[in-house]
Amino acid sequence: MGILSAYAVPHPPLIVPAVGRGEERAVQRTIDSYHEIARRIARHKPDTIVVSTPHAPLFRDCFFVASGESSYGDMSRFRVRDRGIRVAHDIELVSMLVRTARERHVPLVSDEWRSRELDHATFVPLYFVNQYYTDYRLVRVGLSALPPRDHHGVGRCISYAVERLGRRCVFLASGDLSHKLSVDGPYGFAEEGPQFDSQITRIFADGNLDCLFDFDERFCEEAAECGLRSFQIMAGALEGQRFSSELLSYEGPFGVGYGVAAFEVEGSGYGDA
Repeated sequence: MGILSAYAVPHPPLIVPAVGRGEERAVQRTIDSYHEIARRIARHKPDTIVVSTPHAPLFRDCFFVASGESSYGDMSRFRVRDRGIRVAHDIELVSMLVRTARERHVPLVSDEWRSRELDHATFVPLYFVNQYYTDYRLVRVGLSALPPRDHHGVGRCISYAVERLGRRCVFLASGDLSHKLSVDGPYGFAEEGPQFDSQITRIFADGNLDCLFDFDERFCEEAAECGLRSFQIMAGALEGQRFSSELLSYEGPFGVGYGVAAFEVEGSGYGDA
């Protein structure tokens, strides 16, 4: 029991065919990697999937965790009337997470009213997961303006709460990389963009997640990165575990970096030595 695996995944809306309308073929390697991760999750058969997402409610001085019975999301904000996703929350694990955070003095708040809508950075990963496996409940955690080590602390709380309840859990760290890879992209180009993506993908490949906490804040701002704090929560959740690491793919055809990486915990069926 515990965290069986963790995956770093991007969340471009166009990767959903109804949104991309053919443009998604430009990120086919990302799509293929997503299907591989979804198949692995199905083999793990987790009770719960925990998602850290940059597009949940974001607070300056605390972290958000979704509460209530369930959340619903679709792609209507991207002018698509496609079938949405409703997913039940793991209410017991949310409660244990809030309790654990309180014990460890980590500022974490649950808000049922803000929990009703599933953000697109959660919808996109679950869109692929649900094609292979649906027998899970969700815990959705947001980021904060607090320092990196506070994000690490949230990850530790997640791991401890999962272990206290004996859950079989998979962690999804949703986050794009730099948004400044190309002069033709929507955010333009900065030399820090490719540099940031090169460093992140190296960390993903090597599995040295402690290096996620070494980034300079100004450098990250210039790179216009999206997912670093989400990956830092993941690093906290994996701390103390022995795991394999694999960079499954990296692409950036639209000026935004999309990295997919897998971290399989030893003993889970994939990360065994």
